[in-house]
Amino acid sequence: HKVNIATMLSSIAVRSASRRLSSSCRFYHASPLLQEKLTVEGLAKKVNLEGENVLVRVDLNVPLSKDDDVTVTDDTRLRAIVPTTKFLLDHGANVILCSHFGRPKGEIIEKGKNGRLNPVVSHLERLLETKVKKVDDCMGPQVEEAASGLSKGEVLLLENTRFYAGETKNDAKLAAGLGKLADYFVMDAFGTAHRAHSSTAGVAEHMKLSAAGKLMEKELKYLKGAVDSPNRPMMAIVGGAKVSTKIPVIESLLDKCDTILLGGGMIFTFYKAQGYDIGASLVEDDMVDLAKELMEKAEAKGVKLILPSDVVVADKFANDANTAITTVDNISGDWMGLDIGPETIETFAKAIEESNTIVFNGPMGVFEMPNFATGTIEVAKMLAKATERGATTIVGGGDSVAAVNQAGLGDKVSHISTGGGASLELLEGKELPGVAALTEV
Repeated sequence: HKVNIATMLSSIAVRSASRRLSSSCRFYHASPLLQEKLTVEGLAKKVNLEGENVLVRVDLNVPLSKDDDVTVTDDTRLRAIVPTTKFLLDHGANVILCSHFGRPKGEIIEKGKNGRLNPVVSHLERLLETKVKKVDDCMGPQVEEAASGLSKGEVLLLENTRFYAGETKNDAKLAAGLGKLADYFVMDAFGTAHRAHSSTAGVAEHMKLSAAGKLMEKELKYLKGAVDSPNRPMMAIVGGAKVSTKIPVIESLLDKCDTILLGGGMIFTFYKAQGYDIGASLVEDDMVDLAKELMEKAEAKGVKLILPSDVVVADKFANDANTAITTVDNISGDWMGLDIGPETIETFAKAIEESNTIVFNGPMGVFEMPNFATGTIEVAKMLAKATERGATTIVGGGDSVAAVNQAGLGDKVSHISTGGGASLELLEGKELPGVAALTEV
């Protein structure tokens, strides 16, 4: 039978809070990583940047419209590079922007998500309010000529770094080629900071000084600062399809959090560990024992690990599927769980209301299908409400960010992280190669 989920959920929709607490009232301890590494402000104090070339590794890996393969559909990452770029331009530097785009795997692809960076040029020009020159390579004589020909305060965009297969292997030749374009390097691509690539780590060896950009600084401040010294109680909301990709971060968060809410396809591996029938829902059979261990560890540490009590099930993996709402102990046959249910949304809302630091990573359901996006959108609304009362709310992971933006709440949370994998690895306590490579102070 067909159930109108929207109607059922309307009664528990999150109301807008009447009061907004200024973000200036929130305090953070500086991350140790920030205390050790040169920042872009520090670079400007050390060096007169007027007329100097500065290579800035940014993350321009934005989604394009499937209709034309040209139109940028979410400019979050483009807007994120503006503070650092404008800061350098204001100091008279020439900014050479460097980024990957999709996964061309060493092939030169003319158009689309793995292609040339042409689609971002006009968008960047509007955001930066200046002309952006673009070259069709990221190293070699022509690129060096374009870089050396820059005068004070110009912007040059290099071509997709992953047109070189060596980029993702930290190829020394590519790193050296990039190094010939400038004397100074600024790392502002937090989304790729967890990768030791030629343009994120190797290039720093060829620079006089390498610094963290403003975006990188902000990411480290929130993710490291808030997690290392959180305003308790601290909560993590972890979703996504697979347990296997989230196990290290869940294990790490068990040492940091008071409460962890789980959603997304991964929950069915936990239900299987509890002996429930999960019907045709997604499961990772080789992770069932590990899921059981995680639940036992949470109990031993006194961490509330909250799994959904009800789910939205469908008779096929499609937006137009027949749907129903059921408790998690009543899934069977060909039915598959594709979103959290209304009872769970109420439970999560109460838990979120009790937390003062909240990290949200991964969707609660099959977010790309509108009929199964409700759980993720409702959680996004809850975070906005929590931020209004003064909680620190950090959103990381592509789908989580998309959900918050889709709900029009991008400016209603404390921090939206531009890096999914990098956010996770930082939360796990790992050192990020793109940070390790920067100049120490």
